[in-house]
Amino acid sequence: MIRIGVIGLGFMGRVHMQAWGRMPDAKIVAVSDQDPKRVAGDFSGTEGNLGDGGATKLSVEKPRGTTNWRELLDATDIDVLDICTPTPTHTEIVLAALAAGKHVICEKPLAPTSADAIKIATAAKASKGFFMPAMCMRFWPQWQWLKQAMTEKRYGKVQAATFRRVASLPGGWFRDGKLSGGAVLDLHIHDVDFIYHLFGLPRGIFSRGYVRDTGAVDHVSSQFVYDDVPLVHAEGGWVMADGFGFNMFYTVNFERATADFDIGRKDPLLLSQAGKKEPIDCGPEHGYVGEISYFADCVKSGKRPTVVTADDAVAGIKMVEAEKRSIASGKIEKPE
Repeated sequence: MIRIGVIGLGFMGRVHMQAWGRMPDAKIVAVSDQDPKRVAGDFSGTEGNLGDGGATKLSVEKPRGTTNWRELLDATDIDVLDICTPTPTHTEIVLAALAAGKHVICEKPLAPTSADAIKIATAAKASKGFFMPAMCMRFWPQWQWLKQAMTEKRYGKVQAATFRRVASLPGGWFRDGKLSGGAVLDLHIHDVDFIYHLFGLPRGIFSRGYVRDTGAVDHVSSQFVYDDVPLVHAEGGWVMADGFGFNMFYTVNFERATADFDIGRKDPLLLSQAGKKEPIDCGPEHGYVGEISYFADCVKSGKRPTVVTADDAVAGIKMVEAEKRSIASGKIEKPE
């Protein structure tokens, strides 16, 4: 039985708790949040960047709770600490959790800056416990399908790949760009990470974007320059009008087929080839369950995570930083 402590009971904390609840050999034994109401199991009023995250009250046996996350560090009945606090707190909490010898999974983005992310990656390499950044798109079934199709060159080489992730402005601390980093860091990083997962580090990035409600970049459109892929593009932002909600999609053009994903459709993934368009059934699950299940399996098997690592998270943040520099300079910038 894997025993879990969850730190941070906002939107993503709730999502992670629901995912852990799907694991047959795992139990949440403790939670921590600065809000006593959440610690008591009432999640009403929680803000997130994807809309409603589900139930507003714990429907399972309540774990013990505290408003002081440090109390979970030395708890002998906790194997895994799941960090779901706001981004600026990640570095301090993750470093403390790793130093305490816990296995640690941390919500994205890993840190506000690549410099902080490097500190975490360095500590993760030396830690007794395992560490994994929660980059859920690497575990989303239709996105896993894309990765496998590309790796196998099932439909030939990729000639163009476009990713788009847009939403209305979320509430709460996300509206302060000094905390969230704006949409370019908090939302768009999903697609940046997946582009890195597919194609590696680009030799340059050209971006246009603008600052709006948060004081940070809230809408960005970027071209990622690779020698072996003619066109890679991603757009992200949370500047859509109230009521728009959330949408994510990709269109990837192979030499012999086109893959088209839209989360808003009945059949999210469609494949067009040889004059026909057909849905690809990847199952009903989503990336949050996939990432938690994978990390649980790593802990149980004693094998460090490889699907996504702290170094991967560092690379993604460096790519976002290059995007921000490109917006400011009007030039192609290298991630470094």
